[in-house]
Amino acid sequence: MSALLSPEPEGIADLSSHDSFVDCVPHRTFEALRRDDPVSWFDERDASGFWAITRHEDIVNVSRNFRQFTTRHGIRLEEMTEEERIARLTMMEQDPPEHTRLRRLVNRTFSRRFIETYRDRVRAIVSRVLDEALTQDEFDCVDAIAKPLPMLMLAGVLGVSEEDGAWLADKGDEMMANSDPDFTDHVVDQTDTDAFRLMPFRSPAGAEVFEYAERQAALRRGKPRDDVISILLEPDRDGEPLTDHEFKNFFTLLVVAGNDTTRYAVASSVDLLAREPRLFEQLQGADDALWNTAVEELLRISSPTMHFRRTAVEDFEMHGRTIAAGDKVILWFISGNFDDRVFDDPYDADFARDPNPQMAFGRGGPHLCLGLWLARLELRIVLEELTRRVRTLRPAGQALRLRSNFINGIKYLPVSVTC
Repeated sequence: MSALLSPEPEGIADLSSHDSFVDCVPHRTFEALRRDDPVSWFDERDASGFWAITRHEDIVNVSRNFRQFTTRHGIRLEEMTEEERIARLTMMEQDPPEHTRLRRLVNRTFSRRFIETYRDRVRAIVSRVLDEALTQDEFDCVDAIAKPLPMLMLAGVLGVSEEDGAWLADKGDEMMANSDPDFTDHVVDQTDTDAFRLMPFRSPAGAEVFEYAERQAALRRGKPRDDVISILLEPDRDGEPLTDHEFKNFFTLLVVAGNDTTRYAVASSVDLLAREPRLFEQLQGADDALWNTAVEELLRISSPTMHFRRTAVEDFEMHGRTIAAGDKVILWFISGNFDDRVFDDPYDADFARDPNPQMAFGRGGPHLCLGLWLARLELRIVLEELTRRVRTLRPAGQALRLRSNFINGIKYLPVSVTC
């Protein structure tokens, strides 16, 4: 059996439940849905229900079709009132042209060419992180490597101290992992979070990050610095600055998106390499071409963001089903990345796989992940340095997964190494 597959209960898993993803990704469920019911309806206990879109081609088509499938009602399963939607609005919950205006503010800073200028900075951070981690023969890879790397990088990009970067990473955990009791006392489906319904991710941490963002903006108004916060405070091409509320929501989005995606891609990749030594050995002898394709394959397999939501603007027919206007439509990227119509032997890692139309960052359309080039660079460099410094990598205990049907994350990963 592939290292990617774990035993699953019989039948179709409840994709609306965070608990369905605690032990493993329910790949068998997604496989059955792709084969038999690619546009399938799931009821929700306290909400309206949703359509699950599970085939690669359908996910791509809906992602690109923002006129008939909007993000304006949210990108997660949670249903919001209009007041909540406006209070928590980011560019993720907007379609062109509003989305384009906000994205344009920072597009250059996250372009492939600009991210290449970070290469030496990323390698220096990775070296520092590994210098500390590899003083031990056994350690938790998440705590020692996967979490510090994006945290330190985020602090540098935002232009804040490393101490503040660590605090922001913890607050990002409270928000993004708001379904896991190891990260928050306000678990969204287990406690009453109504008091925080106007905060990002329905989390009290959102209010704290908002206050922090206000203080950082005040330091830069009239005294801009060479960092992303200062860029966000600049007027757009029409001379209009972000409102204070737009700025705080944009800042919060950068905190959560810039931290979790890379962390969980690194953790997933190290987990796979530890459990399949032949893959680790391949990377130890990899040339530049193999590194390029290996990173794409590891991103396909890790799929840190498992789904995004769209909402149907009008009635739409797909595979014999009628998606009604107003219905929630969930694009399961984690399923599309294992669609055997697109990927031969999808549960086997093939570091030479090419082409590899993986959708870990989405696949086309206006909402393609802003930080995709930085995430690729960070993942590649940490694995380059790890395979250069370490002779063997093995599991040292049971990994623990995040309780989430949104983020595919390993929160604890004990490994042993010989250097």
